[in-house]
Amino acid sequence: MVDSYTQRILAIPRPAKRLVALIFDAGLCVLTVWLAFCFRFNDWYALSGVQYITIPVSLLIALPLFVTSGLYRAIFRFIGWAAFVTVIKCVAIYGLIYMAIFTVISIPTIPRTVGILQPMLLLLAVGLSRFVARYFLYDAYNRILRQSTEVRTLVYGTGPQGRQLVSALGHGGEFKVVGFLDDDPGLQGNLINGVKVFNPETILKTCAELRVRTVLLALPQIDRARRNEILETLRSAKVAVRTVPDIGALAVGRAQLTDLQDLDIEDLLGRSAVPPNPSLLEQNVKGRVVLVTGAAGSIGSQLCREIAKMQPTALLLLDQNEYGIYALQNELSGDVTEDMFQIVPLLASVCDEARIKSIFDTWKPATVYHAAAYKHVPLVEQNPAEGVKTNVFGTLTVSRAAVAAGVDRLILVSTDKAVRPTNIMGATKRLAEMVLQAQAAQSSTTTFSMVRFGNVLGSSGSVVPLFRQQIGRGGPITLTHADITRFFMTVPEAAQLVIQAGAMARGGDVYLLDMGEPVKIIDLARRMVELSGLTVRDDQNPAGDIEIVTTGLRPGEKLYEELLISDNPEFTEHPKIRAAREQFMPWSELSTKLEELRDFALAGDAGALRLCLSELVSGYRPFEKVVDLVSLRQELAP
Repeated sequence: MVDSYTQRILAIPRPAKRLVALIFDAGLCVLTVWLAFCFRFNDWYALSGVQYITIPVSLLIALPLFVTSGLYRAIFRFIGWAAFVTVIKCVAIYGLIYMAIFTVISIPTIPRTVGILQPMLLLLAVGLSRFVARYFLYDAYNRILRQSTEVRTLVYGTGPQGRQLVSALGHGGEFKVVGFLDDDPGLQGNLINGVKVFNPETILKTCAELRVRTVLLALPQIDRARRNEILETLRSAKVAVRTVPDIGALAVGRAQLTDLQDLDIEDLLGRSAVPPNPSLLEQNVKGRVVLVTGAAGSIGSQLCREIAKMQPTALLLLDQNEYGIYALQNELSGDVTEDMFQIVPLLASVCDEARIKSIFDTWKPATVYHAAAYKHVPLVEQNPAEGVKTNVFGTLTVSRAAVAAGVDRLILVSTDKAVRPTNIMGATKRLAEMVLQAQAAQSSTTTFSMVRFGNVLGSSGSVVPLFRQQIGRGGPITLTHADITRFFMTVPEAAQLVIQAGAMARGGDVYLLDMGEPVKIIDLARRMVELSGLTVRDDQNPAGDIEIVTTGLRPGEKLYEELLISDNPEFTEHPKIRAAREQFMPWSELSTKLEELRDFALAGDAGALRLCLSELVSGYRPFEKVVDLVSLRQELAP
């Protein structure tokens, strides 16, 4: 109620406020004249006769002086010491004039002391009025400002983390916690540290009545299935959902309780992450020299993080991205002491045969994870020669160096786009798989394997960072087709899959994760919008916040992806990992065709590259009508 009146006062136009202040000061002049007579006669005194002249004289001296000195230009709620000094100066000048008239000159029946008492009382009254106005208006203004900027919030979870979070947020100005949510019926309706606990089943009613804009999840021990149920409920409540840092980050001091985060990638995925098998993770890493190519990339850097946990003898970070390697080395070095293992940054391109051979000969890695590749479909489609050089011949260079150096295992990071590819990127990754399959068939001492998975949420080029950016800008969210679907997994899942699959490899195996059902991209977009506390703008809800716009499939893009070429996956030691042995071209035949492909790549002949890939990779059709490559060679011949 008080704040409501204060808001009305603050909303009054500036000229009107100045007039009110002027009238108020006029009243103070009258009041202080009367009080001066009362103090003089030590009684509640009533002026009479000529004594009334003291009032207009006071008004005629004080008000023009206050106006010309700028006393009414100051904003009362922000008034400071400088304004008080101005008041003192004005009243001092006023006092000298007033005393000169009624004390020095004097008028019969008007005591001389009135000329001294009244200016003193006026100084006290005007100064005190400014101080009181500043105190109450400034305090109320700040309170109203906080209320307008504070995010009304519910904390889901009354455990230690939830209670500590409420206590910590009480000292800040961004969030105003208006309640707890908890599944325990014994707590519902009660107060914890003065904050009421509500029933999560009434979340829609609670959020509407309390004008809640955000729900903070403080549920560190809850299982993924229950967490997904909670998130589905919160989607309909039209509130933004954020989480607190995990207990591990809090324990080691890498995060503060108030470092609130966007939802985890796992929350957006809508399924439980596949747990790793610790023995498989360590098998080809612990106590070994391990090399990761493409170490600065999303998958490569996560591979390095996972490998660093398992104490290799040395971890070699190979990439041509200088800053990426520098940042990754700094990150890993913060968790590793010099006596644990060596972290070696190596700047190199996988296409540089001499440099790659030198690295393998010098460091003699036992295990190699080959993640270096160009993977963005539209970019590779527009730069096919570079895609072929890096994805195919970069893989060939690394594999040859591995064989020559006696590497025990080489694991290729592949993609579901290699299955019946419709684009250059997918075709080059499938050809990279075929290169390793053909070399594995030659009874090499190096065990080659490939790991194939779907889209990685949160990786470079993933839709999740893009959608978050678009939501932050107010939309629209762009996707290529309303019916497009993809298999999704998290970056840690992908890295752990690569490591575990490599440990199970026998040679020439293709491994893939049981990723459940594919996800419609439009459903993922809707989930992200709704868990941001916003609504989707469409025909059913034209007043929504974020519009979803379809732009059409890009060149080489599929509506859906597959993980297997053949339909004969085998079970493995890991219940969620499958193995497949797929058809490939013998090395004697493949090597000849690779030389021809290399010539086209070096010449930058995009058309010939696509046609050559269509001969090599089963299912790849770059054009609706495929021209015979032999006829093309004859046309191009001098």
